[in-house]
Amino acid sequence: MLTRREFSKNFLAGGAALLAPDVLQGVQGTTAADRDFQQDCDLLIKGGRVIDPGQHLNDVMDVAVKNGKILEVSKAFPESRAAKVVSAKDRIVTPGLIDIHVHCFDGFGGVNPDHNCLAKGVTTVVDAGSAGYLGIGGFVQYVVKPSVTRVYSMVNIAALGLLAGGAAKKTSQDSSEGFLNSMDNPDWIYPQLTAKAAEANKPAVVGIKVRLEENVQGARDLECLKMALQAAEICRLPFMAHIDDPYSPLPDILKMIRKGDVFTHIYNNHPHGILDANGKVLPEVREARERGVFFDPAQGRPHFSFDIAEKGLQQDFPPDTISTDLNTGNSHKGVFDLPTMVSKFMALGMDLYKAIELVTVNPARIFDFGVKIGTLRPGHDADIAIFELQDGKFEFEDSDGAKRSGNKMLLKRVAVCRGQLYNADTFQEKDGHRNKQNASD
Repeated sequence: MLTRREFSKNFLAGGAALLAPDVLQGVQGTTAADRDFQQDCDLLIKGGRVIDPGQHLNDVMDVAVKNGKILEVSKAFPESRAAKVVSAKDRIVTPGLIDIHVHCFDGFGGVNPDHNCLAKGVTTVVDAGSAGYLGIGGFVQYVVKPSVTRVYSMVNIAALGLLAGGAAKKTSQDSSEGFLNSMDNPDWIYPQLTAKAAEANKPAVVGIKVRLEENVQGARDLECLKMALQAAEICRLPFMAHIDDPYSPLPDILKMIRKGDVFTHIYNNHPHGILDANGKVLPEVREARERGVFFDPAQGRPHFSFDIAEKGLQQDFPPDTISTDLNTGNSHKGVFDLPTMVSKFMALGMDLYKAIELVTVNPARIFDFGVKIGTLRPGHDADIAIFELQDGKFEFEDSDGAKRSGNKMLLKRVAVCRGQLYNADTFQEKDGHRNKQNASD
């Protein structure tokens, strides 16, 4: 497997040489002299079904790229005007996908973003609090800066984030005591230092992260939430709240979550979830959405139930985004990648256009990425994904091992990030491995 540095070097130097043979059919080139006076776009993606909810597009069109920006999206763009032409016939063309909940701190349970995200058509990721204020500088230096993928981060309100391990260890039978081995313990949280670290590492830092779980801080979850809110207000950023089996009732937590903040793991099947005892969406949950709170599923390992998701969808409570909570524990089973999560929601009845909206334009509205992404609008950064929408019988799994079958699978073929082309065949971890795991004959 290539290292990130080797990948970046090959990626920047190779351009279209990294494309798969089946996609290279139809690629045309010109001499440098011809290009200077003849070509007015660097790359033309020809004849794909463009799905761009940010512009309400769902049609066979061409996408022209110049100087790392979208030049034009139109029908019958002349191939003679392009330095490179890539055929997207019978393919789906979308803005580069955005995953707002991953863990990509290599060596600390995080996946390599270039191998596990960009290689799957995900051009932008947000690390969901792998590092706290003590480690965020290292994350920016050693993950954000060397990556080809656009990597951003939230600073965990816990000083060490997840670098010392995920779950806390009880020191008492009573859930209201102990948890002294967790850096999420409110006694060890410093909102001012968290905010200062977030400010110092902008624009790579786009938010604050807090985990609210009885196994993390016991009965003191509202204290942690209050401190995360304080840090977020100091540095003027949104926060993401991991809420799964908290000590406090969900309505008490939702009262403290502001417009623009994110509730992640919404479809877990643990106590204090989004449904009442009769399986109905709580009125406080709907009220939170009405005032501008964003709702995100993020499967991870124990956080996603098909049953809860189905009940939410049946009651007109879909997520605002689709994300993965991708980490080394689920990148080869269960979650796999963001296109698989999109396919899961299609298996639950969501149409492709809506699902693409939840991984492109919607997440681009939540955080200030400092660049124009999430849509193929002319002038925006040229982050693009080309997918095959494969028909068949595919089996998907939730966090509890429950299965659902679908008849569509979104398979990544080619991606463009910052105006440059690459494909997953550069990597050892290929889409074919994922298909073998998920598809049944």
